[in-house]
Amino acid sequence: MRAIRLHGQGDVRVHDEPEPVPAEGEALVAVSAVGLCGSDLHWYTEGHIGDAHLERPIVPGHEFFGVARTGKYAGQRVIVEPSIACNHCQYCHRGDHNLCENGIFAGHGSRDGGMQEVIAWPERCLTPIPDEVSDDDAVTLEPLGVALHAFDLSHIKAGWTIGVVGCGPIGLLLLQLVRNANAVGLIAVEPREHRRAKAAELGARTVLAPEEVGSYGNTCDLVFDVSGSAEAVAEALTLAKPGARIVLVGIPDDDTTTFRASVARRKAITFVEVRRMKEVYDRAIPLLATGLVNGATLVSHAFGPDRADDAFRAAAAREGHKVVIKMQPGAA
Repeated sequence: MRAIRLHGQGDVRVHDEPEPVPAEGEALVAVSAVGLCGSDLHWYTEGHIGDAHLERPIVPGHEFFGVARTGKYAGQRVIVEPSIACNHCQYCHRGDHNLCENGIFAGHGSRDGGMQEVIAWPERCLTPIPDEVSDDDAVTLEPLGVALHAFDLSHIKAGWTIGVVGCGPIGLLLLQLVRNANAVGLIAVEPREHRRAKAAELGARTVLAPEEVGSYGNTCDLVFDVSGSAEAVAEALTLAKPGARIVLVGIPDDDTTTFRASVARRKAITFVEVRRMKEVYDRAIPLLATGLVNGATLVSHAFGPDRADDAFRAAAAREGHKVVIKMQPGAA
């Protein structure tokens, strides 16, 4: 089978490898498609993410779905929960599996991710995908899960004015969730014109380039920073009303988030950090199945495994929206 391995900064190679042998409790999944996430791009462009460094050639990818070959879901499409929680630590016991102190994550550390034609994965981490969810919708389920977790942490209320700073795929999914939560004002901030256009298409009432944010100071009851850059955090602080909450979803390039303490203090801002997601697929799937959230509209580029480097380059250049690698034979 073909497997895509990241050997170092900017070094992606396709390998011919044997299919995995499932361990007890695991099922084989023929991977259909993998979305490239911003965290994958940190590995590709920097060779690390935060304080975690690439220690061996690893198969990236945690936004993936496929068709189960074995186990109770054999023959069905399944979405893969990329985080394998231990279910024994104090955080798992209190329901915070995303904070598991023994957690294993796809494409991180010792565990290869989804950019291989077949993967062995714990059956308990698989969820069937109904026919009402298209393949292009299905590949956005994991980022939608992150967006839904951020939404839950926001304590959002109907009638609020909401800001979304950064309109990459997760930002655009969050924007749709906020739109459905009866926000009376929805402000999107994004430096790239094509992403501003998509934000307007998906329901943002006001769409701003970063240089326009100053005219909208103190307007938002809640702001999501989905960029991670210091500039985006500053824009979120400008938009936020006194007493507002800012939800930090994006991952900064240099592992540092900075902001003006005097502004945050005088406004008495509450900051909330987002760590991956909880078990939300049972809620994310119906959102796509009913059309309340459109994930497929974000899939702008699709490549086969042999063009993996082109896929990473396109994603790193922020071309389009969601870049996908289709793993099965015949994908070009």
